[in-house]
Amino acid sequence: MDPTRRLIELPGPVDLRLVLGIHGRGGADMALRFSRDGSAWRATRTPEGPATLWLLPESQTRIRVDAWGAGARWAFEQAPDLLGASDDEEDFADRIAAIPLLRDLARRMPGLRLGRTARVLEALVPAIIEQKVTGAEARASIAHLVRAHGEPAPGPWTGTGKPAPLRVPPAAATLAGLPGYAYHPLGLERRRADAIRFVATHANRVEECAALPLPDAYARLRALPLVGPWTAAEVGLRAFGDPDIVSVGDFHVPNTVCFGLVGDERGTDERMLELLAPFAGQRGRVVRLLEAGGVSAPKHGPRMQARSIVDL
Repeated sequence: MDPTRRLIELPGPVDLRLVLGIHGRGGADMALRFSRDGSAWRATRTPEGPATLWLLPESQTRIRVDAWGAGARWAFEQAPDLLGASDDEEDFADRIAAIPLLRDLARRMPGLRLGRTARVLEALVPAIIEQKVTGAEARASIAHLVRAHGEPAPGPWTGTGKPAPLRVPPAAATLAGLPGYAYHPLGLERRRADAIRFVATHANRVEECAALPLPDAYARLRALPLVGPWTAAEVGLRAFGDPDIVSVGDFHVPNTVCFGLVGDERGTDERMLELLAPFAGQRGRVVRLLEAGGVSAPKHGPRMQARSIVDL
């Protein structure tokens, strides 16, 4: 087989949009694209350098993977985990059998697997950017950051069916070396800018979290500036593929969980955790299933408004 090509056989069905979609940040994302043929393109920065992956379903359980760049070998080796090959659903189907909504969502979306990127900084920097702002603001800031300070992704960017060229997220050295004022045009005030520069400066220690036991990984993350339970959970879902992690402190998730499980239009973190307790070990999977299934509490009252960075 071509050294830049690999076939991955998954233990069950895999839907690329459902599995990889959580790594994207809106339609302007420059590191992840989905094509009409069902394939996905992903640019990432591996320990061995930049890499681009093209993932094409050949069947429900078999994915063809092509790769380019200095990090192609590492990306190949990590691709099964990215697609959820190590995802252990344990007895999840049995535990949700008596809950019609969850049972039906799981039946409708058999390809929803929890993968892991093992790239902590790529998950942590966007999570810091997303703090205390609207989703639209965060997506614009992330896209601007990658466009201004990332680099062109390796790959064949001409030909039928190929997307516009992707960009690799900025290197840790680039993020650490940017002066604080360089973050202001991106919509980032000093507080978040300093946090990003700090984690980038300590990137080696940050990346080590992917190989630690989960309690130790979260403890190390929580010791970083501006990394609380919500930010750590956002990283845990993407970089670690943690099936039990719940984003406490999220603006929407408590409402989604409470509405989906008991029909309450508004929820609190405490009530959400109470309802998720029977699913201990798989709580994050329940949340992901609800979100992927489009479950959403009715929207009432004022929405969060965009603010100037001087107000943050």
